Amino acid sequence: MAVYLKKEKIEEIFKEYGGDANNTGSVEGQIALFTFRIKELSEHLKQNRKDHSCRRSLLRLVGQRRKLLRYLAKKDITKYRALIEKLGIRK
Repeated sequence: MAVYLKKEKIEEIFKEYGGDANNTGSVEGQIALFTFRIKELSEHLKQNRKDHSCRRSLLRLVGQRRKLLRYLAKKDITKYRALIEKLGIRK
């Protein structure tokens, strides 16, 4: 199941985390968007355990988010810590 987001929801996520609704290239905004999509796919997989294409998409998203988080941690550790605290991921 692909998570098709409405344009308004995407703009809301990027406005909250990326600073501006049109700043879709910000690392923080992309991580927040991936996190939202990961949560949605996880909920879908709880009900549909045999949806293997969805599981593959979920693993791909987790990998992309991990790469971006690693990049942000190297670039600016304070932004990284603030973002993971705000999103509620990790510890």
